[in-house]
Amino acid sequence: MVSALYSWFPSMCTAFCITFFSFILLFSLLIFVLRLKKAWCSCEICQAYLTSSWTKDFDNLCDWFTHLLKKSATGTIHIHVLGNTITANPKNVEHILRTRFENYPKGKPFAAILGDLLGKGIFNVDGDSWKFQRKMASLELGSTSIRRHAFDIVNSEIQSRLLPLFSSISGEQRALDLQDVFQRFSFDNICKFSFGLDPGCLELSLPVSEFAEAFDLASKLSSQRALASSPLIWKLKKALNLGTEKRLKQAIKMVDTLAHEMIKQRREKGFSERNDLLSRFMETINDDKYLRDIVVSFLLAGRDTVAAGLTSFFWLLSQHPEVESAIRDELESVVGSSDDHHQPLPSFDQLRDMHYLHAALCESLRLFPPIQFDSKFALEDDILPDCTSVRKGTRVTYNPYAMGRMERIWGPDCLRYKPERWLENGRYVPENLFKYPVFQAGKRDCLGKEMALVEMKSMVIAIIRRFNIRLLYPNKTPRFTPGLTANVRGGLPFLVQGKGKIHAQ
Repeated sequence: MVSALYSWFPSMCTAFCITFFSFILLFSLLIFVLRLKKAWCSCEICQAYLTSSWTKDFDNLCDWFTHLLKKSATGTIHIHVLGNTITANPKNVEHILRTRFENYPKGKPFAAILGDLLGKGIFNVDGDSWKFQRKMASLELGSTSIRRHAFDIVNSEIQSRLLPLFSSISGEQRALDLQDVFQRFSFDNICKFSFGLDPGCLELSLPVSEFAEAFDLASKLSSQRALASSPLIWKLKKALNLGTEKRLKQAIKMVDTLAHEMIKQRREKGFSERNDLLSRFMETINDDKYLRDIVVSFLLAGRDTVAAGLTSFFWLLSQHPEVESAIRDELESVVGSSDDHHQPLPSFDQLRDMHYLHAALCESLRLFPPIQFDSKFALEDDILPDCTSVRKGTRVTYNPYAMGRMERIWGPDCLRYKPERWLENGRYVPENLFKYPVFQAGKRDCLGKEMALVEMKSMVIAIIRRFNIRLLYPNKTPRFTPGLTANVRGGLPFLVQGKGKIHAQ
């Protein structure tokens, strides 16, 4: 009996190895076949996507999409191999986000792509779960008292950490990554505001945050699923725990561990009398997995989008010193002499009077939206206003990045950074949200829009009032890495010149 087992075991191992490697070979062959010419579609666009030939002329996928959308008479294109209709037509955007909102949910395919990271958080669900989370968040974020509370948190982070950090390297030939600084700043803020916890990412030592690194990696790898020529590819890799899916699983495990730790700490400290968003949700939700999903969703919204917006804005300032000068002039007229770095930061109400700064930020977000495109899935067959047919179950994507570069929407100077386009008699005038869906529009419009803009304004004023930011590579146009938000590849290295030391309070 024992000898039989000894003889049987090696043969079983051999059989298993043959089966396993045969499966891997077939899987590799499948990927190869999917990328062959005429695999699914022989049209020029699909072949360029499948063979990645577009990368010869474009660094960023959205730049290629923009090129195609500009050539389209309707501002709409089809990527057949992805089952994706992409549009930069404001009438189509309004149709998708408002007129036929119920026909264009996030959908199960989208939920599957981001499900491991976002779970059942507000950005990955539809129906009652979305309505509940949105109602809860709306009650909190809509009040003036909450916005002022968020403003106080931002100012505290600026005074106690950001300014001392910049002062410590002022005048030195020590470069920091501006994108990294903004990510640390916004991460501290969103954790304080949403969870009542302080991770201290922007302390002078700039500590390494395992959570932030894992979150970045998970966001990047999750978004890459959407670019696969077939969902079968990433699903097979996930089942076999291979490659990017193995790394994604490890990153999400780290995110889960630290998110649950946040929830645990909040329970230990008590939440019944707390004002942070997590505590408010914990009063009505006992499911820790559901709370974890809410935590991760708010982290995504509050950290990455603000940091991405600020990074692009300061790159544009480096290209347009006249805009920085105009902001300084407005600051002096509203607050007082910008040469006095000992003066307190502008108040909540003073920020509202800075119309040029608001316009400058909106113009930056027009050209560099933190979320470059957003997708929905059609529940039923439909026809868009530009007469494009949409089949049930297919993906429909609107592209704010491309929309900001369309001459038919913004005029012949659409590629020019021009804050004045938002001003009328010196006052900020908002644009149609379906022409400018940077913060989405319709029923899913961003609840944190005003708070995000206040945070960005506060940061801009604090920095340019006290320091001169000099980029190491001012003529290098930002190149974006694939991700849920538009992160600049390689960051944005900079030097600081200032007028004096500012010590932590």
